[in-house]
Amino acid sequence: MVRSAAPDVETYLAQLPDARRAPLTRLRELCLAELPGFTEVMAYGMPSYERDGVGEASFAGQKQYISFYLLRSDVRAAFADRLANADMGKSCLRFRGEPDYDLVRDLLRATAATGGAICED
Repeated sequence: MVRSAAPDVETYLAQLPDARRAPLTRLRELCLAELPGFTEVMAYGMPSYERDGVGEASFAGQKQYISFYLLRSDVRAAFADRLANADMGKSCLRFRGEPDYDLVRDLLRATAATGGAICED
């Protein structure tokens, strides 16, 4: 499921194949727990978490992997050592197996603790 037309996150998760539903539900739970004050929305066909109307984290179930989008380049830079061997795009962390929930939790905590404008690459 690359881009969903689901109107909300519950529908998005319900439409996922069984193999993707549990890990993406866990990512959602982490986002909700670690991003207090953020708003959960559907943006670009995936669950996204916004602060002051600006998306800072998202996730999606792709055909071959699970994507976790971390949109703060300052947080990515702060975690460069832990992300060095990760399968990454510009702002996308790809998990071909089970996501590294500890890493995601730490990234989300750093995102929540970092205020101000998103730094772009």
